[in-house]
Amino acid sequence: MRNIYFVGTAGSGKSTLVGTFKQWLDDNGIDAITLNLDPGTDKLAYSADIDIREWISLGEVMDEYSLGPNGAQIVAADLMAMNIHKLTSVLNEYKTKYVLIDTPGQLELFAFRESSNMIVNALGKDRSMIAYLSDPMLCKRPNGFVSSMMLSALVQFRLQLPMINLLSKMDTLSEEESDRMMDWFENPDTLYGDFLDEDSDPQTVVGMELFKALESTGVFGGIRGVSAEEGTGLEEIYAYAQLAFFGGEDAERD
Repeated sequence: MRNIYFVGTAGSGKSTLVGTFKQWLDDNGIDAITLNLDPGTDKLAYSADIDIREWISLGEVMDEYSLGPNGAQIVAADLMAMNIHKLTSVLNEYKTKYVLIDTPGQLELFAFRESSNMIVNALGKDRSMIAYLSDPMLCKRPNGFVSSMMLSALVQFRLQLPMINLLSKMDTLSEEESDRMMDWFENPDTLYGDFLDEDSDPQTVVGMELFKALESTGVFGGIRGVSAEEGTGLEEIYAYAQLAFFGGEDAERD
C-alpha cells in the first residue's frame, strides 16, 4: 500500500484531481482507494472510501469549542492526529495498492502543523509521496510563480517526502501562458530575465532574492502540467509514483 498526498493551496484543484486520477487508475486496472483528510469540505468531487468527517465534524468542533471556521480548522487538524488510530484501523482493512489522500484546502493546516507529521508517520512515511499542485492563477506573473515554488519547497522541507510538482488546471490557460510558465520552471534564467523586465519596486526585489535562494536549492528543473478536466498528465503522476516507490519499474499494474 502506497500513499500519494495531494497538497496545494485552496482552489488549486486537489479534490478534482484526486477523483480524476482515481478514475484513471481504475480504467487501467490499478487498485486504489481515496482518503479525505479535509474535515471542513462541504462536498467532494469523488466518493471517498475513507472520510475523516466520519469522526470529526467541523460544525461540531465550532459548537463545542465556541470557535469560528478558521479556529475550528486548526483544532480539527490536531484532532485528526489524536484520532489517527481510528483512521489507520479502518485503512488496514483495505488490501489496495494506492491510497490517494486529499489534504485540507488550507495548505498551512496540513503542511505547517506538527499534527501532519504525526499523520504521515502513522500512515507510513517510508511508503509515501507528495503530488504538489500549483495554481496557475497564482503563477501567471514571476512574483506569484516564485511564491508558489517557495510554498512547494517549504512543504517538501517540512514533510521530507518525494514530491512531484504539478501545474494544475492547464485547460484554463492559453498555449502562450502555459508555455511561459513551463519555461520558467525548466529554464530559471528566463524567469530571472522576466523579473528584471518588471518594475523594480521593493516587492520585486524581494522576489528576485527568493528566486536566487530557490535556484540554489535545486527546486527548478521539472514540472508536469495536468488537467483534471481534460484528463491530461495523469500518466506522468503514475510514472513518478513508480519511480519514487519502485525505482521506475511498473510493479503495480495488474
